[in-house]
Amino acid sequence: MKLDPSLKKLIGLLVFLPAFLLYIGLVVTVSDYLPQHWAILGIYFVIAGTVWAFPLKPLMLWMNKPASSYEDQT
Repeated sequence: MKLDPSLKKLIGLLVFLPAFLLYIGLVVTVSDYLPQHWAILGIYFVIAGTVWAFPLKPLMLWMNKPASSYEDQT
C-alpha cells in the first residue's frame, strides 16, 4: 500500500509526539530518584537527551522515505 508522503508525516507526528512526551515524563520522573548532584544529573540528562532518537529512528526514516522508492518495489 502506497501512502502519500503528507499522510505519512501526519501519521508519524501522531505517533512521535505522544511517545516523546511519555519519554520526557519518564526521564523527569527517574531523575527525581537520582542523587541530586549536578555532575550526575548532567551526565544523566545528556544520555537521556540522546537515547530517545534510537527507538524513533525507524519511524523518522519511514516518514521521510520518498514515495518513488515504494513505486520501484512493486
